[in-house]
Amino acid sequence: MQFTKKDDPSGRVSLGVLENDGQVRLFAEGMELKSLIEETSSGAELPRSPAYAPLFAADDIVLRAPILKPDKMIFIGLNYRDHAAESNMAVPSVPVLFPKFANSIVGPGEAVVIPAEVKECDYEAELAVVIGRRAKKVAREDAMAHVFGYTIVNDVSARDLQLKEGQWTRGKAIDTFAPMGPCVVTADEIPDPGRLDISLALNGTILQHSNTRELIFDIPYLISFLSRTITLEPGDIISTGTPPGVGMGRTPPVWLRDGDVTDVSIEGIGTLSSRYVQERD
Repeated sequence: MQFTKKDDPSGRVSLGVLENDGQVRLFAEGMELKSLIEETSSGAELPRSPAYAPLFAADDIVLRAPILKPDKMIFIGLNYRDHAAESNMAVPSVPVLFPKFANSIVGPGEAVVIPAEVKECDYEAELAVVIGRRAKKVAREDAMAHVFGYTIVNDVSARDLQLKEGQWTRGKAIDTFAPMGPCVVTADEIPDPGRLDISLALNGTILQHSNTRELIFDIPYLISFLSRTITLEPGDIISTGTPPGVGMGRTPPVWLRDGDVTDVSIEGIGTLSSRYVQERD
C-alpha cells in the first residue's frame, strides 16, 4: 500500500506492507508502487520488506491510492448480467470500454466531490486488475501471467451526464470519481479472482452484494481482448465492472448526497471507504 506519514510536511509517498496486526511496515521510502511494478515487470522476484524496517500505526499515516498516475485506466461497463438488466441495457456481446484519468483517482477516505451540476451521482463497486507485465496480443490462456495484483475501485458515476447526454466519459471521468484502495494484493495471494465476494454499503446499509463469478467477461478474456488493440503496460488498471444494486436501478433511485459514506468490500483485499462532498453553486 502507499501512504504518507502525518508528520512529514513534504507529503512524500512511500510504500508499505500491511501486517496482520493492522500496522504498516515500511517497504520503500519515497518510492511509488508503479515504479516497483515497472522494475519487476521483466519477471524479477518481488523483494520482501526487511524485518527490521520501521512499523507505523494506522493513526500515524494517511493511506493513498495504490496507483496515483497509471498510464491507462480502463473500465468495463455492463459486465454483470443483472446490472445490464437493471440499467435497461442489452447484455453486450463484447466488453464495453471507457476510460478514466489520473485526476479521477483519490485514495481511501478522501473526499469524492460531486460537481454542482450533477444531481444523480451513483456508486459502483468493482474489482480492479493491476497489470504487471507488458501485454500485447496476449492469448487468453497466457493472460494471467501479466497480472501484478488486485485492488478495489468505486466507479462513481454522474448518471444525468452519462445517460441523458449520452456521454459516458463526461459522466464517468470526473475529478475524484475513481476512489481506489486500500491496497494492492499481489496475484499470488489471490489464486482465483473469479470467485470473490464483493459488496457495497451506503451509510452502513448493504446495497450491492455479489460474487465475481457472475462476471460476463472474466479477467483472462478482458486482458486478451484489450491487448489485441491496446498495449497494456505495467501499472495499468482494468476495472472489471459492477454487480447489480446500483442507485439508478432502485425504486426510487438512490443518489449520493453530501455527507454520505460508501464502503466497498472485496474478499481477500479489504474495504475501500469514501466520503462525498457536494460542491456548491
